[in-house]
Amino acid sequence: MTQTTQVAVIGGGQAGLAAGHHLRRLGLDFVILDAQAEPGGAWQHAWDSLHLFSPAAYSSLPGRPMPLQMGEPYPDARHVVGYLTEYERRYDLPVHRPVRATGVHRDGRYLRVGTEVGSWRAGAVISATGTWWRPFLPAVPGRSDFRGRQLHTVEYRSPRNFAGQRVIVVGGGNSGAQIAADLAYDTELTWVTQRPPRFLPDDIDGRALFDVATARRRALDEGRTDTQGVASLGDIVAVAPVREARDTGLLKASPMFVRLDRDGVVWSDGTRTPADAVIWCTGFRPALSHLAPLGLRGQRGRIATAGTRSVKEPRLHLLGYGDWTGPASAILIGVGRPARDAAREIAELLA
Repeated sequence: MTQTTQVAVIGGGQAGLAAGHHLRRLGLDFVILDAQAEPGGAWQHAWDSLHLFSPAAYSSLPGRPMPLQMGEPYPDARHVVGYLTEYERRYDLPVHRPVRATGVHRDGRYLRVGTEVGSWRAGAVISATGTWWRPFLPAVPGRSDFRGRQLHTVEYRSPRNFAGQRVIVVGGGNSGAQIAADLAYDTELTWVTQRPPRFLPDDIDGRALFDVATARRRALDEGRTDTQGVASLGDIVAVAPVREARDTGLLKASPMFVRLDRDGVVWSDGTRTPADAVIWCTGFRPALSHLAPLGLRGQRGRIATAGTRSVKEPRLHLLGYGDWTGPASAILIGVGRPARDAAREIAELLA
């Protein structure tokens, strides 16, 4: 069965919902195709202690402020799931789930989105699948030899599962720091980073990060010198649990090991550290396999964009994958502006 609509949005997380809000305001006919069985996007799969970097008032999607969470200045993942669920209901967004997009194809004047339950033909498509579904694991020598547990950020839930164990956490970004801080009290922790961790000033949170990312995009658009954006400030937002573990001396980073063996990791001087588990907090890649039939990927697998619009396929917009699809578009407060711009461009195209 093939259905026809003006716009098909692939992904029902925060980016897809923000796009839906603006498409609805412009009076366009659209569907949101979400592979998840329940609302909440990737937030429903996050680890138990994950909190936002910003207060609720600075973590909202367009049109609906996020309510405060009782006793929590920085809302946790469960609060975000509840907010996204209510947001979807409040604006009566046409979300179809669970519907997994298997491929986007050119079909005359339409783009056809194939799924496991049928197809949608649309005058324009917004891809908003994010990165959570494509975890990245580095090619570290000996990784297949290690006999202990190995898991990625996406599989970590709670320190209860590692109590009393020897755990190696790999990664110097926010996920690595937060999970290392989570494990610092009940495990024999070794935190490993490629370079010495850089903590942002303690008074910096998501509000400032959004402003810095926006200023960088403005500078690039105006042909001025690249300010490096958030990267110029540091890599890790010092949220309360990270600050506490750091200030008590429990969060100390070691340089990257050279390989794994059957029982643990091997350092550059030949010494060994035994381990029961290795947690790879090594980031993600954009989940774009559904766009492969369009043949748009360039160097490093990235699709060239002008704002959110694909340069080679103007009927396609990409939203929420990082700064290359809109400044700070991968965070709640940042996705609203590029979602608005994408919806406006699509309205003009369809008109």
